[in-house]
Amino acid sequence: MASSMPGAVQRTGGRHALRREVGMIGLLWASVGAIIGSGWLFGAEKAVRAAGPASLISWGVGTVAIVLLALVHAELGGLFPVAGGTARYPHYAFGGFAGMSFGWFTWLQSAATAPIEVQAMIGYAQHWTWADGLLKKSNQTLTASGFVVAAALLAIFVAINFLGVKWLANTNSAATYWKVAVPVLTILVFASAEFHGANFHSHGFAPYGARGVLSAISGSGVIFALLGFEQAIQWAGESSNPRRDIPRAVIGSVLIGSVVYIMLQVVFIGSLPAATFAGGWANLDYKGISGPFAGLAALIGLGWMATILYIDAVISPAGTGLVYITSSSRISYGLSRNGYAPQTLQATDRRAVPWLGLVVAWVAGVLCFLPFPSWQRLVGFITSAVVLMYAGAPLAFGVLRRRFPDLERSYHLPAGEIISPIAFVIAGLVIYWSGWDTLWRLGASILIGYLLLGGYAAWARAKHLPGAPRMDFRAGQWLPVYLVGMGLMSWQGQFGKGATGRIPLWWDIALISGFSLVIYYWALAVALPAEEIERNFLDVEVIDAGGH
Repeated sequence: MASSMPGAVQRTGGRHALRREVGMIGLLWASVGAIIGSGWLFGAEKAVRAAGPASLISWGVGTVAIVLLALVHAELGGLFPVAGGTARYPHYAFGGFAGMSFGWFTWLQSAATAPIEVQAMIGYAQHWTWADGLLKKSNQTLTASGFVVAAALLAIFVAINFLGVKWLANTNSAATYWKVAVPVLTILVFASAEFHGANFHSHGFAPYGARGVLSAISGSGVIFALLGFEQAIQWAGESSNPRRDIPRAVIGSVLIGSVVYIMLQVVFIGSLPAATFAGGWANLDYKGISGPFAGLAALIGLGWMATILYIDAVISPAGTGLVYITSSSRISYGLSRNGYAPQTLQATDRRAVPWLGLVVAWVAGVLCFLPFPSWQRLVGFITSAVVLMYAGAPLAFGVLRRRFPDLERSYHLPAGEIISPIAFVIAGLVIYWSGWDTLWRLGASILIGYLLLGGYAAWARAKHLPGAPRMDFRAGQWLPVYLVGMGLMSWQGQFGKGATGRIPLWWDIALISGFSLVIYYWALAVALPAEEIERNFLDVEVIDAGGH
C-alpha cells in the first residue's frame, strides 16, 4: 500500500491529459493571487463597521482558523497531487455520497468567487464617470447595463484561460507581484502619514462586543479575504513537482496573506480622521467610502496613492477572478474523474485546457449575479460554501492518518491527530457565524447539487457507464445529520436575519463545538476500509512527485 498509492499512474495521455507545467512560484502566486483580491479592498472597512477596533481580534481568529485548515490541506495536497484536489479527498475516504457532496461544495464556491471579484471591480470603478450607472445608488446592486458588463468581464476571464495553463500561470505570477506590492505600499504610506492611536479606543475597543467580533469573521469578509490557499491544490494536476511544491505554496500563501491583511486593518483604523466615525463605527462615513482605501487616501491628502489604488481595484480582483475561473474548470474536471459529472468535462483542447468546464463556470458565474447581487451578500454566501468545502479535508485527513499511518508523506503535520478535529470544529463555527439568512440559501444550493450530480450518478450507474461511482451511503451516513444539524442550530442561534436567538451566545459556540466533535469521530468510525480507499485512489489519475 505504501508504495502503490504514491506511485500510481493512470490515464495520463490522450484528450483527457493535463500538462504538468506549473512550478513552485506559479503555485504560490496562484494561492497568493486568490487570497489578495477584493478582500483587501473592502475587508478592513466592512470588519471595522461590524466590530470596531476589535476587528483586529476578528483577523487574529480568522488567521488561526485558516492556518489550521491550511496545515491539514498541505499534507493532503502533497499526498494526493491531483487536479481539483479538495473536491476529491472526501471521495477517497468516504466514497461516493460524501465525495459527491463535498465535490459540489468545492465547485460551488469556486464558481461563485469570480462574480464576487467582478462585483468588486465594478464597485471601485464607480470612481470614473464611464462606470456611472452600472450600480444602483440605493443598494449598490447591478443595473441592467451593469449585469451585461459583469457578464462580459467573466467572459474575458474565460477567454484568457483558453491560452493554456503555462501562459496563465506566468501571467498570474506577474500580476500577483503587482497585487502584493500595492497593499504593501498602502501599509507603508498610510503608516507614515498622520496616524491616530486614539482611534483604537474611541467608542471603546470592542463597542459591539463578542457578537461584533464573531460576525465580522464570516459576514464582513474576514474569512473570505483569507481564503484561496487551496488554489495550489486545485492546480496540482498541472504541477511539475507537486509533492514538494504544494505544501510550500499552501503554507507560504497563508502566511503572506495574513500579515498583509492584519497590517491593512491597523493602518486603516489609525488613518481615519475622528469625524469619519463620530457617530460610531457602524456609521463610519466619508466621501469615497465606496472605495474604502482609495477614498481614505484622497480624504487625507494622498491623491497620488488614491490613483494607484483605483487602478489596482481593477487589476487585483481581476487577477483573483481569473484564478478562480481556472480552478472551477479543474474542479469540474475532478468531479468528472470521480464519476459525478459527464466525461465530456474531462475533454481538453490542444493546449490541454478543459474547455467545457470553463464554459460551465461562465454560465454559473453569470447566474450568481441574479440572487446575490451585492458584494457583502455574496461574501456571506461564498464563505459558508467554501468553509463547508474545507470541512471535508480534516475528515479525510483523520481517516487517512488512521488507515495508513505509515504512508510516506512529503509533508507530515505535527500533532495532526489533534489539529485535525480542531480544524473541523473551526470550520463548523465559521459556517454558523455566517448566519441563518446565508445558510438557508446555501442549503437550497446543496439540494440543487444533489439533483444535478446525484441524478447524473444514478443515470450513469443505471447505464453501467465506465467510472460510475458507488454511493457508499454507510460511509457517509454522518453527512445528512451534520448538514441538518448545522442548519437547525443556525436557525435557533444568534446570527443572521431570521434566526430565533433561542440558543444564547457562548452556549451556541459550545453546542457547535461539541456537535462537530461527535460528527468528526463518527465519520472516522464509519469511513471506508483501507482496501476500499486504495481502490478509490487508484481509480483516478495520480502522478508521483517527479511526474513519472
